[in-house]
Amino acid sequence: MLDIRLVRDNPQLVEKDLLRRGATDKVRVLEDLLAHDRKRRELLQQVEHMKQKRNLLTQEIATHKRDGRSADSELQAMKELPDRIRTLDEEITRLDEKCRHALLVLPNLLHESVPFGKSDEDNVEVRRWGKPPHFTFVPKNHLELLESLDIIGVGAAAKIAGHGFFYFKNELALLNHAVMMFAADVLLGKGFTLIEPPYLMRRAPYEGVVALEDFENVMYKIENEDLYLIATSEHPMAAMHMDDVIEQKRLPLKLAGISPCFRREVGAHGKYTKGLFRMHQFHKIEQFVFCLPEQSWRIHEELQRNAEELYQALGLHYRVVNVCTGDIGSIAAKKYDIEVWMADRTFREAGSNSNCTDYQARRLNIKYRVKEGGPPLGYVHTLNNTALATSRVVVALLEQHQQPDGSVRIPEPLQEYMKMKEIAPKK
Repeated sequence: MLDIRLVRDNPQLVEKDLLRRGATDKVRVLEDLLAHDRKRRELLQQVEHMKQKRNLLTQEIATHKRDGRSADSELQAMKELPDRIRTLDEEITRLDEKCRHALLVLPNLLHESVPFGKSDEDNVEVRRWGKPPHFTFVPKNHLELLESLDIIGVGAAAKIAGHGFFYFKNELALLNHAVMMFAADVLLGKGFTLIEPPYLMRRAPYEGVVALEDFENVMYKIENEDLYLIATSEHPMAAMHMDDVIEQKRLPLKLAGISPCFRREVGAHGKYTKGLFRMHQFHKIEQFVFCLPEQSWRIHEELQRNAEELYQALGLHYRVVNVCTGDIGSIAAKKYDIEVWMADRTFREAGSNSNCTDYQARRLNIKYRVKEGGPPLGYVHTLNNTALATSRVVVALLEQHQQPDGSVRIPEPLQEYMKMKEIAPKK
């Protein structure tokens, strides 16, 4: 959420940012917000004036009664004021809701280094690591490998849950958990606190962390309950300090969330959906940080290094892109994506790293102060980073580390968790 004072004092800056994003439909939202805010402040002044008048009338009535004079006209004026104040207060409340809704719809302000573009095709490559494997055979895609190794159930899962769900069997289940434990151990070693959050959230805190359209396109809602399945552990971790004031000495707070993730993926038409790459249910290790405003850009790069170290330890060829204005979404001020190389020689997104500045913290009312009992100094900044999303990392591991005999080599860091060096075809 943007600071209403910033919007009020510098609407040209906000409009320029909307046009940079290509969000021309949000310009009308900005105009409506300014109109509602202007009317709201006018009504607040009227209410204040009426309250002052009420106080004066109270004094005049007391004086008239003390002096034995009639106070009928003052009493009549006093009688009318409560209804007029109540009517204005109700209108102010309606305008408050309209202003809040508009602020929830308006996106975050972009960092100046975000490149201009219309889609993910315009994302700007920052760097690459490693080289693609040199195959002396025709490589299989990960789903072909999984089925040939007999470690996935596709038809049975589709029968009971539909498209986008799978049974993980034997070595695939072990690999999935090994990826999570590996990432968790590395982040624990870097001073992160491991968090397994609730898998359900109410709508009010959820509105603090996501765009409103995500409720229709991404989240699964529990029928007849004010509860949604989480799409990532980022969301409950962000909300865990809702309405809190955090002492400055505790910042940055570095959390590593481990959880299943549930996504409807409505609107994903036209995107790559083969096999495990785009699932309705998967696991993820997420880096999440609450920090001081002056710390966030340094920490943004730190989280990026942490994630890349994990991919490098697993021997995965990847590239990093600076996500453009047309692909970044509304919450982040800047975002990097890590894209893994796949056997069809295409790089595809495996995880993202976002600095959300104070945008989520304003929505969730999370502030910081110098010491306990002291006044809040401002809103914290929040950052989130996909350390490893198991499904897409597993895709990359299978496709990049497949061998001529149909087996898959297990990277050394995962061998101690899986107690094996390869996944071999059944004999």
